[in-house]
Amino acid sequence: MLHPSHHRWALPTCLIGIVLLAGCRAEAPAARDAVTTAAAAAPHLMTVVGRNFAFEAPDTVPAGLTSLTLTNQGTEYHHATLVRLDEGKTIADLSAAMAAHGPMPSWAVLVGGSSAPAPGGESTVMTVFTPGTYAIVCLIPSSDGMPHFAKGMIKAFTVVPDPGAPMELPEADVVLSLTDYDFTFSQPLTAGPHRILVRNDGPQIHEVYMAKLEPGKTLADFLAWSETLEGPAPGATFSGVAPLAPGLENLVTVDVTPGDYVLICFAPDAADGKPHLAHGMAKQITVS
Repeated sequence: MLHPSHHRWALPTCLIGIVLLAGCRAEAPAARDAVTTAAAAAPHLMTVVGRNFAFEAPDTVPAGLTSLTLTNQGTEYHHATLVRLDEGKTIADLSAAMAAHGPMPSWAVLVGGSSAPAPGGESTVMTVFTPGTYAIVCLIPSSDGMPHFAKGMIKAFTVVPDPGAPMELPEADVVLSLTDYDFTFSQPLTAGPHRILVRNDGPQIHEVYMAKLEPGKTLADFLAWSETLEGPAPGATFSGVAPLAPGLENLVTVDVTPGDYVLICFAPDAADGKPHLAHGMAKQITVS
């Protein structure tokens, strides 16, 4: 989430994979087993469209492994933060709690989601949904200081059971650990395709916004720009994961090219409400 000048939380068609079996001859058992295994491992696909200031998304999605893609069709940066609500709580309860500008209530669990693509861009993450009531929220504020959710960018959806769906994220080749207040890769990030497991190993909420810097630009340039979001960005959104509660994880699949990248956490601190980047949770890395 971008633009860290905010109150504590004024921040920053579901498709099921189907295998069609056709033909006049019977398939061998091994072939049928292979098809069944492939279908079982495939994630559900969930598309979310963000505009100024509303989300288009399905009202109901199946539980299990899900690949969520946010397409930003607005003129401002937007992200799709996922919030799981305890039984009996509603989106009206969530809206009222966030309007109070305090910390997220214990009955609203931040479970990640898509980071903030620039207007016209998109961002994809993998997560695992359990049955229940959820909300998609944009916590990024506009230039007038009002968070997008207060302008209507909040939507409820229901996750229904799907007994056959995989309930684990795919295996990753790199783990990105989020802590107070650092980003730590399990191994140096290299050029090429990667599956990065983003895991919150800290005691409070964290996120990671990833951007690739323009040549000659630095982390300081990007942080200065993120205060206002005015003028050309010194870097392009690369990937990332929206706020995660402690112990939770999402997965991103990326194709890394050589260059300089920034990793930033805009989430508010539990103690003083300042964005974590103010506590040093902003890093520049070089991939060669």
